[in-house]
Amino acid sequence: MAIEIFCRKEQKYLISRQQYERLVEELGEYMRNDRNGKDGKYSVNSLYFENEEKQIYFETKNKLQYRQKLRLRVYGKTDLTGTAFFEVKQKHNNVVNKRRLIVPLAEAYRYLEKNGEQELDQFNVSNPQVLKEIDYFRKYYQLQPEMIVSYDRHALHGIDDPDLRLTFDFNLRCRNEDLRLENGGYGDYFIDPNLVVLEVKVDHSVPLWLARILQRLDCEQRSASKFCTSTELLGDEKFSLETEFKM
Repeated sequence: MAIEIFCRKEQKYLISRQQYERLVEELGEYMRNDRNGKDGKYSVNSLYFENEEKQIYFETKNKLQYRQKLRLRVYGKTDLTGTAFFEVKQKHNNVVNKRRLIVPLAEAYRYLEKNGEQELDQFNVSNPQVLKEIDYFRKYYQLQPEMIVSYDRHALHGIDDPDLRLTFDFNLRCRNEDLRLENGGYGDYFIDPNLVVLEVKVDHSVPLWLARILQRLDCEQRSASKFCTSTELLGDEKFSLETEFKM
């Protein structure tokens, strides 16, 4: 069964494809490919939610001590019968908490279309309690579907420490038209296609051997929000698109 509750620390890096290739080579002794996808590689498409005041954007951009996002995510190619993940991602004092449920994509759309007109226990989801939290979050912020963020991912897990996880994200694109996840990943690039977003995800601290490899390969730690950068690219003149990710 897929894990529905996460609590971990994340460090983000912006690296070149050459650094990625060298990293994967050096990590072979310590890490293995994720069991999902082919050789740990798969696509990710996420539908993000926002309100008219762009509250989620500004809370993230201004680095509020406590901030959260709502997204509906699918992995790989899917259709309306496929599996989707509805997630609330929270960040507090640099610790990431994620609460999610599993739901057929068509059922997730039905929940969004009903918009409070139907009792929550009438929806087929894996975790009714998380649905209540999602529903409260949506209503409190008056959130609506805003944009889709897509990328290709290569994921690794620690051989001796399965809680250590590295993800490399490529071809980062976004769109705010055609907000249907089953239509696949396409849109405008919001990061140079020659660059890769690396996320190191740990329960406690980065192991010394990994820190040394990252330092030796000159991997630069950069705070990175795919949501904010996409918002700036797709937004109007009140947003200033920056070259550096922010979280």
